[in-house]
Amino acid sequence: MCRVLAYVGPEIPCASLLLSPENSLVNQTLDPEMHPLLQLAGWGFGAWSEHLLEPEEPLRYRRPMAAFYDDNAEGIIPSLQASTLLAHVRAAAYDAGTVLVDENCHPFSFGGTPFIMAQNGSLPRWQLLQRELLAHCDDEFLEQMRGTTDTEFLYVLLLSLLEGDGDDEVQRGFEEMLRVIGRAMERLDLTALTKLKVALVARNRIIGVNYGLGHDGEAHPAGDWRELGEAEPGTDDHSLSMLLEPMYVMTGRNFEEYERSYDVDVTSADEATSAIFASEPLTESRDDWSEIEFGQMVRLERVGEGISMTVTELDT
Repeated sequence: MCRVLAYVGPEIPCASLLLSPENSLVNQTLDPEMHPLLQLAGWGFGAWSEHLLEPEEPLRYRRPMAAFYDDNAEGIIPSLQASTLLAHVRAAAYDAGTVLVDENCHPFSFGGTPFIMAQNGSLPRWQLLQRELLAHCDDEFLEQMRGTTDTEFLYVLLLSLLEGDGDDEVQRGFEEMLRVIGRAMERLDLTALTKLKVALVARNRIIGVNYGLGHDGEAHPAGDWRELGEAEPGTDDHSLSMLLEPMYVMTGRNFEEYERSYDVDVTSADEATSAIFASEPLTESRDDWSEIEFGQMVRLERVGEGISMTVTELDT
């Protein structure tokens, strides 16, 4: 199970987000908090900073190895700071069919858009679904595709469906993407559980989406994710649990004062100066985290010194 972490707020050392905490994203590849599978198939991050020579563009780093084996991490990351960051550790099947190359590591970044993207999820049999989905993809983005992952293809599809960069237009793009995927699955008789937990990030903006399709292609599958999660890994119920479980947001102030943890002085969004969007709660108190339920989209934006947060229901 992949892990996603996004941050927006005042410039802070990237090490505070990626290396220093005991349960840092790098450490989660070896010692995951919530799920038993190790994330061994690569990792990466994209970061914006006013101290870069091109502050409008993300510095992007990706390597096709387990993050805790990356000998460059402790040499590069302590020299960086960021006001917006998206990081990801990649889980994949434990077999020789997994392609371990830079091009398959998240986050993905194309020209012609302000957004980079990472996700925790999967689009089953996406290579076959392309027979229907390619008709919705723009050449501008298809020509930039370099890897062999479903996430990069979903990035192409989403960007092609966007009619603009505004929050409402992005929400409509996500809604249309799920409808297009559902129709393609029906036409090709390839219906399957589809988990799409996406972080779409631009400078000073995070858009997080938690949605997908159930085993029968339904956009609103029923069930309690906690109860379903008690089933054996690999069963339909356990897979449905992972689909339905929340994503998480924490907002607060003074993140820079807690160098070796993900703690902040927790506040409501309207009093916050920073926010974290993540696959799981990263501090001991789960009460500090707002849950982004299945079927919801969260928008986080840095406005001046503050944070704007909006949660909406997706029309799927």
